[in-house]
Amino acid sequence: MEDLSGHFIISTPQMPDPRFQEQVILLCAHNKDGAMGVVINKPNEEISMMEVLLSTNISLPEGPLPPVYNGGPVEMEAGFILYSSDDEAGNALKVSPGVYLSRESRLLEKISRGEGPEKYMFLLGYAGWGPGQLEEELMDNSWLTVPGDMNVLFNTPDDMKWKQAALRYGINISIFSNIVGNA
Repeated sequence: MEDLSGHFIISTPQMPDPRFQEQVILLCAHNKDGAMGVVINKPNEEISMMEVLLSTNISLPEGPLPPVYNGGPVEMEAGFILYSSDDEAGNALKVSPGVYLSRESRLLEKISRGEGPEKYMFLLGYAGWGPGQLEEELMDNSWLTVPGDMNVLFNTPDDMKWKQAALRYGINISIFSNIVGNA
């Protein structure tokens, strides 16, 4: 199977796992050893960005703070920063052109000083698949794959990302049937 890094996988109505109902995941890595991604449309109702910054002794930036997201069910205490940048990142994973994933706390410090990326998401946890596991789920029609889209990622309201990610490719995901296919 082709490398799907940088693509969205969108849960279909056939998704058997209730933890992934109506979710959009940005695949950050995908190879013969498995896949790793982060959920981009599920804000965490239990913790705020202010609490995250204060718990790490990072000063609060001016202006409103974005929500903290539930990145997935694996290592839910692990923090990740998904962000957009025109510059190559140091210790970050390049997900797609201009999109990076990092665990560097120094990046949060830069953001708090107004020196970091303008568009970012802070996520707790990630979604992971072992070798061949994601491919099986794709064959079972649990997920629809579409190219990742910066507008959906950073500019679409969270409650609309699930439908909008598919709609950008002409697919009404809410009535998606058992027909096999990928955009």
